[in-house]
Amino acid sequence: MLRPITVSPMKFLLRSGSVVCLGLALALAGHAAPGKDRLAPLDLARQLNQAFIDVADGVSPAVVVINVAHVPGRTELELDESHPFFEMLPEEFRQRLEEQREKRKKKSETDEPRDPVFDSQGSGVVIRKEGFIVTNRHVIDGAEKIRVRFRDGTELEATVRGVDNQSDLAVLKVDPSGHTLPVARLGDSSKVRVGEFAIAIGAPLELDYSVTFGHISAKGRSRIIDDPSMDQDFLQTDANINPGNSGGPLVNIEGEIVGINTLIRGIRTGIGFAIPSNLVREIADQLISRGRVVRAYLGVRIRGWRESIGYRTAIPGVKDGVVIFAIPNVGPAAKSDLSPGDVITAVDGHAVATPQDLRNEIRGRKLGSSVTLDVHRFGKNVKVAIRPEAWPESDEVKTAMARRPSASPKQRAVGIVVEDITAKHELEPEDRASGGVVVMEVAPGSLAEQFLLQPGDLIQKIDLKPVKSAKQYNEAIKKADAHKGVLIHFVSRGARRFEILTDQK
Repeated sequence: MLRPITVSPMKFLLRSGSVVCLGLALALAGHAAPGKDRLAPLDLARQLNQAFIDVADGVSPAVVVINVAHVPGRTELELDESHPFFEMLPEEFRQRLEEQREKRKKKSETDEPRDPVFDSQGSGVVIRKEGFIVTNRHVIDGAEKIRVRFRDGTELEATVRGVDNQSDLAVLKVDPSGHTLPVARLGDSSKVRVGEFAIAIGAPLELDYSVTFGHISAKGRSRIIDDPSMDQDFLQTDANINPGNSGGPLVNIEGEIVGINTLIRGIRTGIGFAIPSNLVREIADQLISRGRVVRAYLGVRIRGWRESIGYRTAIPGVKDGVVIFAIPNVGPAAKSDLSPGDVITAVDGHAVATPQDLRNEIRGRKLGSSVTLDVHRFGKNVKVAIRPEAWPESDEVKTAMARRPSASPKQRAVGIVVEDITAKHELEPEDRASGGVVVMEVAPGSLAEQFLLQPGDLIQKIDLKPVKSAKQYNEAIKKADAHKGVLIHFVSRGARRFEILTDQK
């Protein structure tokens, strides 16, 4: 049992970086109009101090320390380069995980099978009196046994009610018989404002029930994880978060949960990320009611309008939106009138400015029911009806939906050698009928290579003009300007795609 370390409230405020806020409060108190309503500076400091104490005392009873047991050789620490969170770990932690993995591998080759061992720890928080606890999926990944401990020392066995890989959330269930479980309140993360206080409670580095506080540094952080299937709409905070805080709550000054702490960027950097409470509520409700999450999806590969200079210069007339750069040959979009290069600006009248905005609008839609997309299509505004379907589980479709790595082209040469379609080319009948030219070679270091074109792809349009022969293609390329961007419509491995090949970063 760890012994509590007592820190005076004033030292706590100063150490946590709130000296600026405290100084501002004192200054405002000093300039208040004279009279009996005026607060003495020390009284104001005491109120601020008490506010943080009240939040910690009010929420901590609902926070749990999650101890996870794995069969030896299968622990949560077995993250590798393929795991979406591996790159988010500080370098020293990655090295330690690799060393531990090697040691366990050698030991498992000689050891006989043993009972599960409690070998990892995280945090969680009770969200329903029936015994439902929300945490991160990666906290309980591969668990054989799970035990949760409350602040009063009560320990209960937990089972996994459900997990959701795309949000990295999980819900646990404990039997509350004989216990009145404290429950935390989920707030409305849409009302969170950058700059407001944020308080993190959890068990970082096995230091149970640590309380740190700072501010909300930013909202709507995406592209933090290099996995396009993940929900990424993080709150960023400078409240001190460390390994072990995962799954614990990020709380506002009212004592409401506004996020679930999930990621850190480096150690002692003041950059942490939390899943917003509105997404937590949506996912948790589904996991509790049915044990899994059914997501609606459109079947498009997308990127934000703001993410590329090439789109903004090559497709005028759009202020914001989400660009479709590929449509796999499976899914709702393949059955609709959507085309690569379309820019989705709204869903049923609700504006979307980022890929996550689009996911948020579509995720909870009723499967099979039509939605209307506002689409900007190369100078024209059109409406497209589409019926979202359930997110597919097959590896084939997941691979088709995976986004290419971000390109950073440095050379002006497009770098493609093409030839006319002949009988030797293996093409789908509909692709052969639609025409185009077949990519035969892609020059190393060229724009085409940077944007992942490959031999066998079928190029159908250059700068919106159809190309039916290698001669037409070569003439179009001569007129193209790689600095402004070369618009290419093509088919790659069954997916209709659109790219703007540009040498601008």
